Amino acid sequence: MGFGKVGSEVARRAKGLGMHVIAHDPYAPADRARAIGVEIVGFDEALARADYISLHMPLTDDTRGIFNDETFAKVKKGVRIINVARGGVIDEAALIKALDNGTVAQAAHDVFEQEPPAKDNKVVQHENVIVTPHLGASTVEAQEGVAVEIAEAVVGALRGELSATAVNAPMVSSKLVAGGDGVKDVTISYTSARSPDDLDTRLLRAMIVKGLVEPVSDAFINLVNADYVAKQRGIRISEERHPAEGTGTQAQPLESIAVKISNVESKFSTAVSDGGRVAVAVAGRIKNGLPHLSQVGQFSMDVSLEGSVILCKQVDQPGITGKVAGRRERERELHERGEDFARKQAVMAIGVDEEPSKEVLHRIGAIPAVEEFVFLKL
Repeated sequence: MGFGKVGSEVARRAKGLGMHVIAHDPYAPADRARAIGVEIVGFDEALARADYISLHMPLTDDTRGIFNDETFAKVKKGVRIINVARGGVIDEAALIKALDNGTVAQAAHDVFEQEPPAKDNKVVQHENVIVTPHLGASTVEAQEGVAVEIAEAVVGALRGELSATAVNAPMVSSKLVAGGDGVKDVTISYTSARSPDDLDTRLLRAMIVKGLVEPVSDAFINLVNADYVAKQRGIRISEERHPAEGTGTQAQPLESIAVKISNVESKFSTAVSDGGRVAVAVAGRIKNGLPHLSQVGQFSMDVSLEGSVILCKQVDQPGITGKVAGRRERERELHERGEDFARKQAVMAIGVDEEPSKEVLHRIGAIPAVEEFVFLKL
C-alpha cells in the first residue's frame, strides 16, 4: 500500500524473493509499476488478494485509520501486515481484534499511534507482533545523507536541471530540443503503442518548454515549473497522441515525437511545413539509446544527434556529400540524407566534433548545389 520511493524499493526486493507483487497507490504512474513488474490494483482488490500487506503511505485525513474493523473484514484470513509508514494509518484496537480472531496472523511495526508507545500498549505486548524502534532516519549517517541530497537537489534546480528525487516524476527520458522567440502555439505529437493512460508526457513536455524558453530568456525550466512558465509567457501547448503498430514496451514507450511551432520564422526554411499554416516542424525518436532526428519539415531522415550537426538543403546530385564534408576536412563523417525525389532536393546532415569557423561555413554556402544550410550546436 503506497508505491512511492520506499514502496517501490520494497517491491523490487519482494520480486527478488520470487513473490508476485501488487500495489495500491492512486498517484503512482502505471509506467513506474510496469518497469519492475508490479500490478497496480484498487484498494479492495489489494485487501482481498494479499498474503502480505506492507504499508508505505503518509498520514493524512484520507489515510488516518484506513485499516479499521471494516477494512480487516475484507482481508484474506491469515494475512501478515507490516507497518513502516505512520502509526495512525492503523486503528490499533481493530488490529488487536483481528490478531485475536486469527484474521491477521502476524504484524510487524516500527510506528505507533502514540510514540513512544506506552509500556502497556497491547500491540507491543501481543505475542504475534514484532516491534522495533523507528530510528532509520535519525542516525548520524542518515541525517548527513539527507542534507547532502537536499543540497544537490537545490543546486540542480537552480541550474534548471530535473531533480532525480522529484515526487511522482514520470519515468520517461527524452532528449528533444527546440528553440525560438515569440513562440505562441506549439503542437506536440506522440506516436506510441501505449494507451493514453499509460503514457505520462510531463517530462517530455517540460523538456520542450525548456528548449523553447531558455535560449531566449534568463529563466530556468524544470519539471516543476515548466507548465507554469509556458502559461505565464503565453505559450499555448497542445498534445496529440497517435497509435503505433505493435505493443509498447517500457524500454521504448514512444515510437517518435514531433514538434510543430506555428507562426514563427526559421533559420532553416526547409523545416517549415507546407501545410495550411506556417509552422516549423521537426520529429525525433530514441534509437539504440540515442536521440535521432527523423524529420525536418517535409524531409524524412535518420540522424544521430551526437556532437553538433550541419544541416544542408541542396540539389540532389552525385558527389555533393564529399564536397561539403571535404570542406570540413572530413572531421566526423555522419551524413544522412532525407530526399524529396519529386522536387529533386535533399537534406543532408554532416556531424562535426567542434564548431566550424565562419570561413568554413562561408565555403559550404558557396557550393552551387547548396541552397541553404544551418549549424546546430547540440
